[in-house]
Amino acid sequence: MDTNVFEEMAKKYDTEERQELAKIIVQEVKKELRNSETKSLIDYGSGTGLISLELSDLVDSILLIDSSKQMLEISKAKISQKGILNSQVLHSDFTEDTPELNADIVIMSLVLLLIPDTNKILTELFNILNKDGKLIIVDFDKNEQIDHPKVHNGFSHVELKNKLKEVGFKTAEIRTFHHGSRIFIKQDASLFISSSIK
Repeated sequence: MDTNVFEEMAKKYDTEERQELAKIIVQEVKKELRNSETKSLIDYGSGTGLISLELSDLVDSILLIDSSKQMLEISKAKISQKGILNSQVLHSDFTEDTPELNADIVIMSLVLLLIPDTNKILTELFNILNKDGKLIIVDFDKNEQIDHPKVHNGFSHVELKNKLKEVGFKTAEIRTFHHGSRIFIKQDASLFISSSIK
């Protein structure tokens, strides 16, 4: 397949709005990755790599994992176009089966709201983290305006913190960092970043 085909596919995913939001998220995640040059990172639900491929110079290695082969094809094309040497892709869905993996850092950006069983996915991610590993979650604050059969309407900080502690994380810090208009199913919403240590 030549690059143009990927470009056509990527255009549909990487809309201007998504790219803008990704830039804001990347800036926030970078703060969590200080002194991580020797660390391995997994981006779970990586999509087209909008977040993690912008972080490749801050860590030792990146594994982009997604349940969509098409998204990963776009990520692969970006990796080769940008000449990124420390990033690979893996097709997998942890809600069905988690492969034998481990990492120092796991990032999950705007993915948790798509997974029905929050506790199960947090447990899977906890299990693949190395000792003292860090889980970084970016997602929407709870939003009563949202009512969708397939999506959580965001998360309350207190509830999420409790879930993270239940799963076994020693610490969990959560803060809201961005308010945007029409960013969550066409509703105004705010984003939080959560950082938890195993």
